[in-house]
Amino acid sequence: MSQTRMLVAPGASQKGEAPGRTKRARRFFEGWTFVGPATLIVVGLSIFPAVWAFILSLQEWDGFSDATFVGGDNYARLASDPEFLDSVMHTLFYTVLFVPSSVLAGLFLAVALNRRIRFIGIYRTAIFVPFVASAAATGILATYLFSPQFGVVNNVLRVIGLPQQQWLEDPAQAMVVIAIMSLWGQAAFTTVIYLAALQDIPNELVEAARIDGANRWQTFWRVVWPQLAPVTVFVTIWQMIEAIKLFDLVFTTTKGGPLDATKTIVYFVWESAFKGLEFGYGSASAYVLFALTLLITLAVVVYSRRSKTEAF
Repeated sequence: MSQTRMLVAPGASQKGEAPGRTKRARRFFEGWTFVGPATLIVVGLSIFPAVWAFILSLQEWDGFSDATFVGGDNYARLASDPEFLDSVMHTLFYTVLFVPSSVLAGLFLAVALNRRIRFIGIYRTAIFVPFVASAAATGILATYLFSPQFGVVNNVLRVIGLPQQQWLEDPAQAMVVIAIMSLWGQAAFTTVIYLAALQDIPNELVEAARIDGANRWQTFWRVVWPQLAPVTVFVTIWQMIEAIKLFDLVFTTTKGGPLDATKTIVYFVWESAFKGLEFGYGSASAYVLFALTLLITLAVVVYSRRSKTEAF
């Protein structure tokens, strides 16, 4: 009898495996039915263009004639192109202006809005409205505010007796103005992120610090700030990426001027590819931009992990 059971048991398990395999296969195909369209969109709109752009960066093509393979000549040309090197420096200068100020402004506004006061919902909405404004609207506002002849800012300076400035028409001031307008529009993002992080901090920690005799500054620096360190890493990386790919505000205000003082890397890519019809050269500069963004992101991530403030 026991031998019969031993003979039957393997057969029964084999019969039971088929429905299990069918069920797993059905789940597999059902899952891909849901994620398949999104995967195709990601591949079609990101991975495929990225691969094609890299292949194009190794060629010389004007969009009409046959492409000519040139290997790394486009990258070698970039290394000695003073216009491209200037655009890199302009982008780095803007990044230095924009990223720390946006992080600090977002932190300050988040702390100010993280309290129970009257009309707090209206204040939070007012802070977030500039973030959803289009780049065209922000550019028009910047032109209206900082026009050397009729701008509001110069009118205010005239009233209080200070010298008027050229702003967007001065190569030394144009990038600063763009950084200010970017800060006006992008600080809302860091504010929302910091505000969410502040509301996730347990009240028991803050109350315990106050019971121990810590003042507001000590409570913030010793208790609240360590809890915000991972969020700070995240928003810093995010704002760096936003700064490096600056284009729309430059396009709607200065068109890279005056005297190419606001020409960023992305504007250089657009100008090379779509104005100069050098699609291979523009693709090569785009990949240099990608490499620069990747290196900065990796550097920040490695530093954050070594300092034990990981955000990812």
